[in-house]
This record gives sequence, structure tokens and C-alpha cells, in this order.
Amino acid sequence: MGTLVTSRDIGQAALGAMRREFSDFANFLPPYRMLSLSGGAGRRTLHPLEPLPGGDAARGAALLAGRFTLGGETLNVPAGESVWALPAPSRAFAARLHSFEWLPDLLAVREGDAQDAALTLIDDWLSWFGRWNSFAWSPAILARRVHVWLQVLPLLDSGEDRRARDTRMKSLVRQTARLRRALQLLPASADRIDAAIALTAAAISMELGQRIRQAGERQLAADLKAQILSDGGHISRAPLTSARILAALVQLDTLANAQGLTLDTEINRAMDRLAGGVRFFRMGPKGLASFHGGGEGSTRLIETAMRGREKVKPFNVAPHSGYHRAEAGGSVVILDAAGPAKGAHGVNAHASALSFEFAPPGGRLIVNCGWSDDQPPGWREAVRATAAHSALTLEETSSARLIRPGWKRNLLGERFETGPDPVRARRNEEDVGVWLESSHDGYRAQFGVGIRRRLFLAVDGGDLRGEDGIYRPVEDGPPDDPEKLLSYAIRFHLHPGVKASLSRDSLSALLVLPNGDGWRFRTDGGPVRLERSVYLASGATPVRSTQLVISGEAESYGGGERPPNRVRWAFQRLGRVGGA
Repeated sequence: MGTLVTSRDIGQAALGAMRREFSDFANFLPPYRMLSLSGGAGRRTLHPLEPLPGGDAARGAALLAGRFTLGGETLNVPAGESVWALPAPSRAFAARLHSFEWLPDLLAVREGDAQDAALTLIDDWLSWFGRWNSFAWSPAILARRVHVWLQVLPLLDSGEDRRARDTRMKSLVRQTARLRRALQLLPASADRIDAAIALTAAAISMELGQRIRQAGERQLAADLKAQILSDGGHISRAPLTSARILAALVQLDTLANAQGLTLDTEINRAMDRLAGGVRFFRMGPKGLASFHGGGEGSTRLIETAMRGREKVKPFNVAPHSGYHRAEAGGSVVILDAAGPAKGAHGVNAHASALSFEFAPPGGRLIVNCGWSDDQPPGWREAVRATAAHSALTLEETSSARLIRPGWKRNLLGERFETGPDPVRARRNEEDVGVWLESSHDGYRAQFGVGIRRRLFLAVDGGDLRGEDGIYRPVEDGPPDDPEKLLSYAIRFHLHPGVKASLSRDSLSALLVLPNGDGWRFRTDGGPVRLERSVYLASGATPVRSTQLVISGEAESYGGGERPPNRVRWAFQRLGRVGGA
């Protein structure tokens, strides 16, 4: 097990916190704000940023009725009240509210007074927070708001009240000035990429000048080079982050081309890498694999990200991101073969080493519980645990440990303090199918054993076999108590659309996909149980689902090659089931 938090991390986080505190204090003073956020009073030709797909008219109708559901929390705004005057139910809700990420939903309502309501909410925000607020103007929230407002520039510049139009545009310019100064206040993470994209887009959209555009481009190019790995994954190891960044870059590239501008060559190279990564993580025609805080993602987002790059050359190993992919007969398996990301990139990481997702042609079968930012925050820590993944857990503990609540977590965020390091993986491709093997030592320090998983996907895609082993490394010698037994549980979380029923001997189960395709699960590891689970990766409210669980006790001195320290299992296609 490796240490994921170092004294350098603590020092960098403390320095960053001090810089943000000083910046907030300086911006609280009106004279400083007048100097640092000035400029841009004149009218310019506006070039709106192409809106990203994703507006939901049903959510927009709820917003129009005063029902704000953000970050898994709901706030009902009484008629005549301002949402900005009411206390937010949570910090996550407030961040989503001030970022205006909900604005496309409201504007997706094609009837009624949706646009008038949007302008009222924007003008009301300006009256409450347009001058300064340390939370509403914090760099990450500010960047998301600027990015959304750039997509609705015609709306901001509409209405009969010329003074209101000028106020909105002046505020957007002031927010862009703040964003330029605040870039370095963000840690090196996906948030800083988002901020650099927003700054570059603002400079082009509102013709703010070459200096501001080049400042944004330089920062964007540097962060893309540092954070986008050679295989197209983001350093956070979240597949959805790669897709989201690529979609925003496609949007920026379209804007630049329309104005006859050429972006930095590193930006285009990063887009090519990201396209390969997004292709790698796709689970069939819809959605991405759900790992490390990223959900499936919307089909429209993925299509936008891959626009013009649909024919990117596929590959089956992402060595820098730490994943293996096996694809045969329309079936796809993706195995997490690395530990959680380190540093600021790991604040959304999961203890998911050796977990996998499996999608045959009929739809997703085996998943992880997943996550999306639309979920209630109370679920967040639970779904980061190993038990929320299709993996083996030992003694009901996770293979990586979060920083305990206290000053260190307050400073660094909810990162993992320790985790499996290294995670080893290899593959062997044969005429009959693909073999994947991976192991980790996430339980070695506490329990003295390592975990190994082997997977085999047959060439026709209709037979997925696995073997999980618990072994004591030979170099560690005998344990203090060779008779001690270690309890384990191997979980297979089923997609909510899968129906499951156990056999009478509880050694197998019948699984039926929504299209009627049947699969048989078998194991030699003892009784199988059907237990409740939950699926959060679809972006909707938490959905009840089911999990298959194999549990037992392993020897603390075993080699992992025979029972009880070895469990074999298989998913085999049966064809159509019943009258489906």
C-alpha cells in the first residue's frame, strides 16, 4: 500500500489556501476591485459560444415553477421571492446555483416566459452578487458561470432596457478580468482547464484583445500537456472528465475557426489524444464506463466531443490511465488496473482497483454504483468505497483509505491518504479470446495479503469468466497467526435494467437484460446472494438495483490458487429468455 498524501501536498495546499484568502480580502476592498476588475465599458461585436447540448425541458419547467433541484438537493422558491435571497440547502447546491449550469435547462422550455425568467434571474443575481462575493466569485464557480453566459450572449444583450443590457455585458467583462487573475489560484486540476477554456473563449467571444486570449491559451496549453495523458485519459482517471474537456475544446475550436483564429498546436494535439481516450471508454453505442467520480455521460455530450473524430483508431490498453479493455462479439469489458489518482486530481477518486464493467450487445450488465454531480451529497463517500464496485472486498474494508475528517481533510479535500501501489496488470490475446490479469496490495499492510483477479472474454463475446484470488506474498513469510481466517465478499453490481433470479442451489443465477437476452451466472465459491444495490451513474436520482454477492473466508497463509482462497465465476450468454 502506498502513501498518496505527502508533506509537499500539505505545503502546497496550505500555500494555495493562503493565496486565496489574500485574494478574497483584496477583492473585498472597493479600490482594489476598481483597479483589478476594470475595463471593457465599450460595446463590442459579440460572437456567442456554440451551446453545448444538454438542456432538459422538464427540469426547465420545474425551474420556471420555482423548484430548483441541484446537487441532489431541492429548494422551493415561493412566488415573489428571490432564489438568491434564500439560504442554500448545501454548499454543493450553492455552487451549482451560482455557476448557472441550470440555465440551459430553463432555456430549453420553448413556451411561456422562460427567456424573461432567465433574464430576471440573471439581473437579480447581478443586484445581489454582481459587485463581489467571495463564494460566488471563487475561481471554479466563476469559470463555469462565464462559460455558460458566453453560450447565451444574445440573451444577455437582449431586452428593451439598454441600461440592463450594458450592466450584464460589463459584469461579464469584469468576471473575465477576475478569471484571468484567478487562474493561478486554482490547483492544477480539471477545474483549471475549465477556467482556461472559459477565459480563452471570453477573449474571442467579446473581442477582449490578443493579450487576454494568449494568456488563456498559454495556460490551457500548459495544463492540457500536463493533465491529458498519452493514451487520452485525464490524470484524474475519470472517463467522463476526458469527454467533458474534449467537448469544451471542440466548442472553443469551432469559435476560434469562425473568427479566423488558430489555437495553440498543443490544444489540437490534446484533442486528438482525448478522442482516442473517449473511444476507449465507450461501453457500446451509449455512454462511458463509470469510474472515479464520472458517470455514463449523456449521448449528446459524447457525440459533441467526438464530432469529426468518430473514426479515431481504437486501442485496448490505456497504460498511462491504468485501464484494460477487452472487446469481442459486441461485448465490452473495461478493467480498472491502477490505484486512485494522487494529489488534487484524486479528490473525486474511488477505491475501485480491479473492479470492472461489462456490457454485452443487449446493454450494460455489470456496473459500478457510479456517481454524478446530480446525486445527493450523502451518497458521496459511500459510493467511493470498494464495496460500491464490482470487485472483491476484504473484511468489509476498502482497498484505499480516505483522509479522516479533521484539519487535514479540510485543507486537502476528500482525497485518499493511502491506496494500492503498485497495481500490476498484463494481458494475453489468443485466438480463443482475451485474458486479463491484475493484482494489488491494498490490503497487504493491514491483513498481510494481496488480491489477484483474472478475466477471460471469449472470442464470440458470449462467455466472460473470472477468478479472484487472495494470496500471501512469499517474501513476507508466515503470518503471526496462520490459523486466522479473513472474510471476503465478491460483488457484481447489476445495471438497474437487469432482472435476476437465483437457482435453488444458490450457485447460479439467471440474468435477463431489457432486450430479453439471458445470461447465466455460475460460481464454485459457495452460495450466491442477491442483495440490494443502487445506481447513481445515470445522472438521475439514485435508482435501486441488485447485486450478486459471493462471500466466504480465506486462509491468511494461502497462495490464491485453490479454494478457499480462489473463487471462480462466469457469465455465459443463453440467448432469448421467455417471451421477451
